[in-house]
Amino acid sequence: MKNHIIYIIIFCLAAVNFSCDENFDEINTNKVDPTSLSPLFLLNQGIVDMRYRDGFATLQDLSYNFGIVQQIITPFGSSLAGANYNQLNLSNAQPIWQNTYRNALKNIVDAVEKSREDPLRANLFQSARIWKAYAYMVLTDNYGDVPYFQGARGFIDQIVDPVYDTQEAIYNDILKELEEATAALNPANPRVTSEILYGGDPVLWKKFGYSLMLRAAMRLSKVDPVKAQNFVSKAVAGGLIQSNAENAVLRNTSVFNNYLGVHLGAREKANYYLTAPFVNHLKANNDPRLRSIAIRHVGATNGPSQTVARITRDPALQIGMPMGHDDVSINSVLAANGVVSLWDFSQANIYTVLKIDAPQFILTYAQNQLLLAEAAVRGWVQGNAADYYAAGIRANMEQMALYDGNASIPTADIDQYIASHPLVAGRELELINTEYWIAAFLDGSELFANFRRSGYPILQKNPYTGSEITGDFIRSMPYPDSERVVNLANLQEALSRQGPNNLDRRVWWDKP
Repeated sequence: MKNHIIYIIIFCLAAVNFSCDENFDEINTNKVDPTSLSPLFLLNQGIVDMRYRDGFATLQDLSYNFGIVQQIITPFGSSLAGANYNQLNLSNAQPIWQNTYRNALKNIVDAVEKSREDPLRANLFQSARIWKAYAYMVLTDNYGDVPYFQGARGFIDQIVDPVYDTQEAIYNDILKELEEATAALNPANPRVTSEILYGGDPVLWKKFGYSLMLRAAMRLSKVDPVKAQNFVSKAVAGGLIQSNAENAVLRNTSVFNNYLGVHLGAREKANYYLTAPFVNHLKANNDPRLRSIAIRHVGATNGPSQTVARITRDPALQIGMPMGHDDVSINSVLAANGVVSLWDFSQANIYTVLKIDAPQFILTYAQNQLLLAEAAVRGWVQGNAADYYAAGIRANMEQMALYDGNASIPTADIDQYIASHPLVAGRELELINTEYWIAAFLDGSELFANFRRSGYPILQKNPYTGSEITGDFIRSMPYPDSERVVNLANLQEALSRQGPNNLDRRVWWDKP
């Protein structure tokens, strides 16, 4: 009996073991969670990642880029310090690195690799290459040398300590990538309509690619004018964005918010102001865009008193905040500026250009026309520089209506402005790039880049007494401390080429 019971137990255990092994793989395979991601999803995420992703990712533009080019400023220090004091604040100098390199490019590079050999996604592959070029331009223009050829390949090749490439090598490859990818886009290939920038339209992606080539080529105007002219010519021959309807724009909704608008309409509503140089320029030139982009809470004595009832859009009543003050010293110039408190200065309009569903413009017809005006002055393209100049101004003024109907500018006002502001011989580069300064409003990276490249508009040095820079303006962003932890040797090698890791370091194409 005892042995019989033992045999029964052994038989039952064997049966259990057999039943566990049977269909083991099928039973233990997760049929719900994905094991890989579609390149379409990765590209769309990479596109979304290049917008103002959240409140903290907006801080670099608010604390540095907008302040360097003197359009938006804050008198407050501590966590908001940056270009307003010409001081290093690493927490506000690193969000573009974190957002672009760690988030956007991780997805974009993966999208490129996953679509490379797929004939059904041939156009998606080329579009991903173009968007990768755009994202890397933003990154390298802010920081200089960055990991490029080995960059953002941790998932693909397990490269966790990538080499930093020179900005010259990066720009050479960006131009090559834009030339190849844009030419390869084919309307006969399958169209992926759920791509979110242009709905997979290869014709519009092609125009965007050549327009980005124009922008990239113009970056080289001082360091390699021969190559710049060559690629400007290729971009024009390929076909550029030709109207505001073709602008590269990230669209927002009441759910999918413009986070810069959210940030300046909520947490930072009382902290950031339009600058005196920007407002005064628009007022002095009777620029109708001032009514579209500026509001002032007349008589506000603190943040809570910035009520809707106090708002005016009257251009004559707009007062920009002077540069060079903190929240204490600003009180000494209130009376001279005709305001009762720092909260009484003009701000960007959160009901038009910064409402929560306002679009974010990546590259526009207006910017194209102004770059072509400069290229014509340099003799690099056919056509009349004055015509390109006028077309760029008109396009940017008409673009105001795309923010909100209340920001639209009457055609008669546009005509009057253009007629009274011709392109003056001997001042062409100044006038063109000053208009570009206005046309790139709210695109911090592009504002910062074109200001350094062109040297315009003519701005006075921020006179804040606690400045930590040796030159007149900040020239680049310092690398984040996290790079010292994860990639120290390669970072040090890059700094040995470029100079110290501070706000004075010039990027390769930024020449005096």
